Amino acid sequence: MKASGRSSRYVFGLWGGIALVSGLSALAGYSLLAGASGVTIAFITAIAAGAILAMVADTMIPEAFDKQHMFTGLIAALGFLTAFVVHEVSG
Repeated sequence: MKASGRSSRYVFGLWGGIALVSGLSALAGYSLLAGASGVTIAFITAIAAGAILAMVADTMIPEAFDKQHMFTGLIAALGFLTAFVVHEVSG
């Protein structure tokens, strides 16, 4: 961001805001889901894990992202899902 000409104030303000919103979201989730069932928590965790996996694939695998722009994260998540299913079925 600094290389793009943004001020230090803008950069720190943006990241500080992201940290604040993240903390408030975690507090809200903890409060609102305190009595949630294990299935609900597992579902939310699975969605979050898939989103993080897709983000990491798009960020850390640039060659794949260049060639399959919109599908890199989906393909990586499906690969991990396939590995999980094979592990569970065979084990």
